Amino acid sequence: MNTIDYIRQEMSMSKGWIGGLMADMQSAPMTLPTPNGGNHPLWIVGHLAYSESNILNCYILGKDNPLAEWKDTFGIGSQPVNEATAYPAYEDLLAKFETVRSETLAYLETLTDADLDKPSHAPEERKEYFGTIGQCLTVMTTHLSFHGGQIADARRAAGRDILVA
Repeated sequence: MNTIDYIRQEMSMSKGWIGGLMADMQSAPMTLPTPNGGNHPLWIVGHLAYSESNILNCYILGKDNPLAEWKDTFGIGSQPVNEATAYPAYEDLLAKFETVRSETLAYLETLTDADLDKPSHAPEERKEYFGTIGQCLTVMTTHLSFHGGQIADARRAAGRDILVA
Protein backbone atom coordinates (compact mmCIF):
# COMPACT_ATOMS: atom_id res chain seq x y z
CA MET A 1 0.00 0.00 0.00
CA ASN A 2 1.36 3.41 -0.88
CA THR A 3 0.78 6.56 1.14
CA ILE A 4 -1.96 7.92 -1.14
CA ASP A 5 -3.85 4.64 -0.75
CA TYR A 6 -3.42 4.83 3.03
CA ILE A 7 -4.76 8.40 3.19
CA ARG A 8 -7.70 7.46 0.94
CA GLN A 9 -8.55 4.46 3.11
CA GLU A 10 -8.27 6.47 6.33
CA MET A 11 -10.49 9.22 4.93
CA SER A 12 -13.05 6.66 3.81
CA MET A 13 -13.08 4.68 7.06
CA SER A 14 -13.19 7.66 9.40
CA LYS A 15 -15.92 9.33 7.36
CA GLY A 16 -17.91 6.10 7.30
CA TRP A 17 -17.85 5.80 11.07
CA ILE A 18 -18.35 9.45 11.86
CA GLY A 19 -20.83 10.02 9.03
CA GLY A 20 -23.17 7.56 10.71
CA LEU A 21 -22.89 9.46 13.99
CA MET A 22 -23.48 12.80 12.23
CA ALA A 23 -26.53 11.50 10.35
CA ASP A 24 -28.01 9.98 13.51
CA MET A 25 -27.96 13.36 15.28
CA GLN A 26 -30.17 15.15 12.72
CA SER A 27 -33.07 15.05 15.17
CA ALA A 28 -30.97 16.37 18.08
CA PRO A 29 -28.16 18.51 16.60
CA MET A 30 -27.97 20.91 19.56
CA THR A 31 -27.28 18.18 22.14
CA LEU A 32 -24.32 19.07 24.32
CA PRO A 33 -21.88 16.20 24.90
CA THR A 34 -21.47 16.83 28.65
CA PRO A 35 -23.46 18.43 31.48
CA ASN A 36 -20.81 21.16 31.41
CA GLY A 37 -21.31 21.98 27.72
CA GLY A 38 -18.99 21.24 24.83
CA ASN A 39 -19.28 21.20 21.07
CA HIS A 40 -22.76 20.23 19.88
CA PRO A 41 -23.10 18.21 16.64
CA LEU A 42 -24.47 21.16 14.65
CA TRP A 43 -21.33 23.20 15.31
CA ILE A 44 -19.06 20.20 14.77
CA VAL A 45 -20.45 19.38 11.32
CA GLY A 46 -20.12 23.00 10.21
CA HIS A 47 -16.65 23.21 11.71
CA LEU A 48 -15.52 20.07 9.90
CA ALA A 49 -16.88 21.31 6.55
CA TYR A 50 -15.35 24.77 6.97
CA SER A 51 -11.99 23.46 8.21
CA GLU A 52 -11.55 20.83 5.50
CA SER A 53 -12.49 23.38 2.84
CA ASN A 54 -9.97 25.80 4.34
CA ILE A 55 -7.19 23.23 4.41
CA LEU A 56 -7.88 22.06 0.86
CA ASN A 57 -8.45 25.42 -0.77
CA CYS A 58 -6.22 27.79 1.21
CA TYR A 59 -3.41 25.64 2.60
CA ILE A 60 -3.05 23.11 -0.24
CA LEU A 61 -4.27 24.92 -3.36
CA GLY A 62 -3.41 28.48 -2.34
CA LYS A 63 -6.91 29.74 -3.18
CA ASP A 64 -9.69 31.41 -1.19
CA ASN A 65 -11.93 29.25 0.96
CA PRO A 66 -15.36 29.10 -0.72
CA LEU A 67 -16.83 28.86 2.80
CA ALA A 68 -15.04 31.99 4.03
CA GLU A 69 -18.32 33.49 5.26
CA TRP A 70 -18.42 30.69 7.86
CA LYS A 71 -15.08 31.63 9.46
CA ASP A 72 -16.50 33.47 12.49
CA THR A 73 -19.10 30.76 13.08
CA PHE A 74 -17.03 27.61 12.47
CA GLY A 75 -13.36 28.60 12.16
CA ILE A 76 -10.48 28.23 14.59
CA GLY A 77 -11.30 30.00 17.83
CA SER A 78 -15.05 30.10 17.22
CA GLN A 79 -17.25 28.97 20.08
CA PRO A 80 -20.49 27.02 19.72
CA VAL A 81 -23.62 28.88 20.77
CA ASN A 82 -26.77 27.20 22.02
CA GLU A 83 -29.09 28.81 19.48
CA ALA A 84 -29.84 26.78 16.35
CA THR A 85 -30.89 29.90 14.43
CA ALA A 86 -27.27 31.09 14.56
CA TYR A 87 -26.34 28.34 12.09
CA PRO A 88 -27.27 27.00 8.67
CA ALA A 89 -29.64 24.02 8.76
CA TYR A 90 -28.02 20.79 9.92
CA GLU A 91 -28.98 19.01 6.69
CA ASP A 92 -27.27 21.77 4.68
CA LEU A 93 -24.12 21.40 6.78
CA LEU A 94 -24.11 17.62 6.24
CA ALA A 95 -24.49 18.14 2.49
CA LYS A 96 -21.70 20.72 2.44
CA PHE A 97 -19.39 18.38 4.34
CA GLU A 98 -20.13 15.65 1.76
CA THR A 99 -19.29 18.07 -1.05
CA VAL A 100 -16.05 19.20 0.56
CA ARG A 101 -14.96 15.62 1.27
CA SER A 102 -15.71 14.69 -2.36
CA GLU A 103 -13.55 17.59 -3.51
CA THR A 104 -10.76 16.46 -1.20
CA LEU A 105 -10.90 12.89 -2.52
CA ALA A 106 -10.95 14.11 -6.12
CA TYR A 107 -7.85 16.19 -5.41
CA LEU A 108 -6.18 13.22 -3.71
CA GLU A 109 -6.61 11.24 -6.95
CA THR A 110 -4.40 13.74 -8.78
CA LEU A 111 -1.44 13.20 -6.43
CA THR A 112 1.56 10.92 -6.32
CA ASP A 113 3.34 9.97 -3.13
CA ALA A 114 6.10 12.43 -4.08
CA ASP A 115 3.55 15.26 -4.16
CA LEU A 116 2.88 14.77 -0.45
CA ASP A 117 6.25 16.32 0.38
CA LYS A 118 5.55 19.52 -1.55
CA PRO A 119 5.21 22.63 0.60
CA SER A 120 1.76 23.96 1.40
CA HIS A 121 0.50 27.53 1.36
CA ALA A 122 -0.24 27.44 5.10
CA PRO A 123 0.65 30.53 7.12
CA GLU A 124 4.07 30.38 8.72
CA GLU A 125 2.62 29.98 12.22
CA ARG A 126 0.74 26.83 11.10
CA LYS A 127 3.61 25.15 9.22
CA GLU A 128 4.41 22.73 12.05
CA TYR A 129 1.22 20.77 11.28
CA PHE A 130 0.34 22.04 7.81
CA GLY A 131 3.75 22.59 6.18
CA THR A 132 3.37 20.01 3.41
CA ILE A 133 0.49 18.68 1.35
CA GLY A 134 0.86 15.35 3.14
CA GLN A 135 0.64 16.98 6.56
CA CYS A 136 -2.51 18.83 5.51
CA LEU A 137 -4.19 15.64 4.35
CA THR A 138 -3.15 13.82 7.53
CA VAL A 139 -4.68 16.53 9.70
CA MET A 140 -7.96 16.10 7.80
CA THR A 141 -8.17 12.47 8.92
CA THR A 142 -7.24 13.05 12.56
CA HIS A 143 -9.41 16.17 12.85
CA LEU A 144 -12.47 14.23 11.74
CA SER A 145 -11.76 11.46 14.25
CA PHE A 146 -11.18 13.93 17.08
CA HIS A 147 -14.56 15.61 16.63
CA GLY A 148 -16.26 12.28 15.94
CA GLY A 149 -15.67 11.39 19.57
CA GLN A 150 -17.51 14.54 20.60
CA ILE A 151 -20.48 13.57 18.43
CA ALA A 152 -20.46 10.10 19.99
CA ASP A 153 -20.59 11.73 23.43
CA ALA A 154 -23.47 13.96 22.34
CA ARG A 155 -25.34 10.87 21.10
CA ARG A 156 -24.94 9.24 24.49
CA ALA A 157 -26.06 12.45 26.22
CA ALA A 158 -29.16 12.32 23.99
CA GLY A 159 -29.86 8.84 25.38
CA ARG A 160 -28.96 6.94 22.24
CA ASP A 161 -27.34 3.52 22.21
CA ILE A 162 -23.85 2.91 20.92
CA LEU A 163 -23.78 2.45 17.12
CA VAL A 164 -20.43 0.64 16.95
CA ALA A 165 -18.87 -1.19 19.88
